[in-house]
Amino acid sequence: MTSQPPTPDPQQAGGKKAAGHHGSHTHSAQGQSLDTALQQAGFYPLLVADVVNDALDGRDCVAHLVHLETHFDRAEVRRHITVLVLTRDMLVITHVDDQQLDDAGEQIVAQISTESVPVAQIRSVVLSYMYAQPQNYKPSDPVRELTLAIAWSGGQRLDMGPASCGDPQCEADHGYTGSIAQEDIVLRISAEADGPQAVQDAKLFARALRAVNTGSAAPSAHIPSTPRPRTGVFGTRLSRGHQR
Repeated sequence: MTSQPPTPDPQQAGGKKAAGHHGSHTHSAQGQSLDTALQQAGFYPLLVADVVNDALDGRDCVAHLVHLETHFDRAEVRRHITVLVLTRDMLVITHVDDQQLDDAGEQIVAQISTESVPVAQIRSVVLSYMYAQPQNYKPSDPVRELTLAIAWSGGQRLDMGPASCGDPQCEADHGYTGSIAQEDIVLRISAEADGPQAVQDAKLFARALRAVNTGSAAPSAHIPSTPRPRTGVFGTRLSRGHQR
């Protein structure tokens, strides 16, 4: 998970040449835009594209969402990418981390996981929105932040924290309170960090996923752009966010 930003490599960031190599998922407009999104993310695009293509098993891409996260830890840069690809019958989740093995940054390994979930098994698609200054809301106001949570395995997360009675002077032990949420994957997209288009992409992907999951016609709008199932996981985080 720890690395310096990889030096651009013509073979990795080869743009049109790299995109044209993956014939089995570029014959559709969505497949082509997926390659473009991976190139724009710039996180080992050839490697990620090949892994995603292998996981698709020849299925056509209906919609996709590419989410790259970068965290700064002192002098180190930690990055990972999550790629969601929706087909008519599958949701394919690919997650890629990289890890630096030496101080010079010359030895780097990529850790990749893929998971294929039948669309019929998806239990819920949850979108959580955050708006700034809601008292002044207008229909044209953009979403400040969006959290996409998808559940399919029945795994649950329990968020707990100390309970209180509301009296700031009270020192009594009121036990704990919490909430249970069903989620197998959570992506948090911020307009400030990822850009307004990334938030819109997440909304469109969720719409396409709901359409396929419920058996209705998939939306015709163009959609630009692994975590393992967690069963009975108990956490102490008090806010929803990316599960990693």
